Amino acid sequence: MSQAARFGSVAVVIEVNDLTKRYGRKTAVDALSFTVRPGHVTGFLGPNGAGKTTTLRMILGLDAPTRGTATVGGVPFRTHRRGLRHVGALLDANHVHGGRSARAHLSALARSNGIPPRRVDEVLREVGLAEVARQRVGGFSLGMKQRLGIATALLGDPPVLLFDEPINGMDPEGVRWVRHLFRRLAAEGRTVFLSSHLMTEMENTADQLVVIGRGRLVAAESLTGFAARSSRRSVLVRTPRAAELTALLTAAGARVEAQERVDSEVRTLTVMGLLAEQIGTLAFDHRIVLHELATRTASLEDAYLELTADRIEYLAGQSR
Repeated sequence: MSQAARFGSVAVVIEVNDLTKRYGRKTAVDALSFTVRPGHVTGFLGPNGAGKTTTLRMILGLDAPTRGTATVGGVPFRTHRRGLRHVGALLDANHVHGGRSARAHLSALARSNGIPPRRVDEVLREVGLAEVARQRVGGFSLGMKQRLGIATALLGDPPVLLFDEPINGMDPEGVRWVRHLFRRLAAEGRTVFLSSHLMTEMENTADQLVVIGRGRLVAAESLTGFAARSSRRSVLVRTPRAAELTALLTAAGARVEAQERVDSEVRTLTVMGLLAEQIGTLAFDHRIVLHELATRTASLEDAYLELTADRIEYLAGQSR
């Protein structure tokens, strides 16, 4: 089914404009503006205390902003009478009545949102909880509660999905399942907004990023574009004339580190400060043979730590 047929002719986006939230003298979110579009898994990153959960709560209408707006499909989420048909969300897997069964929990939400009862069994099967559907949630592990929370988000088959740390407590099989699920949901044309502290999973799952620090926007761009902004990008060079090339590169303003020695001679270099094409041209002009020339971009974790270094509110190991 096409996106237009499933979700209507207008793309359902999350729009945050000048969003600000203050608690007394504390500013949790500060003039934040960004857009989350359908067809992508958009990661939401930021250090502890950056304002991520507060932002998600304002998008869902759970907290009122001090200033600014947060809309889903052009209107505030709270204006939707049957919210689960428009936005599915998992903010805290433990916010479930422990005395209810998984089926009872989902059935109550289905009735209140006008969702057919058959949908309860569908989502229980999808998240792998069909066999424990009649067990009380209070006996579930954290990973099982996360699956139930994802089932709740999927219950109304909504065009927009928000998840806050959804793989905490998941085993490796669960992490892989969640990763593929989010990609599939985005491929169906949904708007998927995912907050997580796990950089490796974000790198494997998201293709767009919104990064904040101390409540303010740091970046809103593709994952590859964000990683490319890191100064840690380098170029790997292999050549039998490493010493000669090192002298030329250094004279051109590059920083060069030796990586490998063969028969007491350096053969592999890591070069920072010049692009691969510049290195290749320099080697060609001086008739230096290159066996390998490859750009190495920074990992998401490297770029994130570098670009948010001055936005960390709670920094361990620092004396006062």
